[in-house]
Amino acid sequence: MKRKIIQSDRKKQSAGRLKQSGQKPKDLNVHARSQWQWTWTTMALLSLCMLSASIPILLHLFSDSIDLSRPSDIGLNHTINMYLTSEEGVRVGVWHTVPEHRWKEAQGKDLDWYEKALGDGSPIFIYLHGNGGNRSAPHRIGIANVLSAVGYHVLALDYRGFGDSTGEPTEAGLTTDAVYLYHWVKARSGNSLVCVWGHSLGSGVTTNTAVKLLEQGEQFDGIILEGAFVTGRVASDQPIEHPFIWFYWKFPYIQFFLFNPLKNNIFAFPTDENLQKLRTPLMILHAEDDHLVPFASAKEIYRIAKKAQNSDKRVKLIPFDGSLGYLHNGLYKDPGLPNIIREFVQSLMT
Repeated sequence: MKRKIIQSDRKKQSAGRLKQSGQKPKDLNVHARSQWQWTWTTMALLSLCMLSASIPILLHLFSDSIDLSRPSDIGLNHTINMYLTSEEGVRVGVWHTVPEHRWKEAQGKDLDWYEKALGDGSPIFIYLHGNGGNRSAPHRIGIANVLSAVGYHVLALDYRGFGDSTGEPTEAGLTTDAVYLYHWVKARSGNSLVCVWGHSLGSGVTTNTAVKLLEQGEQFDGIILEGAFVTGRVASDQPIEHPFIWFYWKFPYIQFFLFNPLKNNIFAFPTDENLQKLRTPLMILHAEDDHLVPFASAKEIYRIAKKAQNSDKRVKLIPFDGSLGYLHNGLYKDPGLPNIIREFVQSLMT
């Protein structure tokens, strides 16, 4: 009986407090629920912002789990890994994928066989990828598979600082790596066409490399730019995240903030200026729904290149409808892409 009296008193006291405050129990529940909904919504939005800002870093963390020296482990059965020394102290990783029709012949073959295969007369593509991750990213493997299926060799380069390549990524360094790979391929390719495919950041490396080769009296036989930007330069008062900031997150924070290694790591990637110097056949591929590099960039690149070459036959712009949902990295999924590439390469032979 005593316990029941105590419980009854507690209910009366609680009701008295509610009466004094003018609130009903249901009102309190609704208020508490609203507070929790607001808190969780805020936390979700903050988490999303943090995730978006750290995508390049996450790409590197997750890609570290793949042994890049063994492409066969992820199903690339006609691809071999190799390392090249692009300059003293810098070793870059490269995957060489032979044309798909040679996949059976490629089983168990060594580097010497792959090198000699470059002289088989099949066109060769040097693939220069975008920022973040390495040569094992699914969309990069997707492009390599498309090119191989059409009947071409593909050499996918991880620039210095990317993947398992040594060295520090800089604009000049990335260009040096690509120039070195071109000369390495050219020395083994015989009369085969040697083309380049640059995606996103790789488009800037591509045009830098093409200009550097021009200065050396060399040139690519054809250039494909995918998801390309016009320039990496920005106004001095415009804030921008450095494209290689992910590289320095590997170091202790105290070292990063005390020495600020990015202060001398200036980048420009002046694709607009480079295109005015080039006369190489060019094809521009761009998704109209690209969420990282607006489609307007592709139109401006086309305008500059067409004016420089005074030709709409040597410069082509291939748009991909936004309803397809390819965004920045998905063009490899397009069923019409093999024919688009094949027609471009065939035009280089005439």
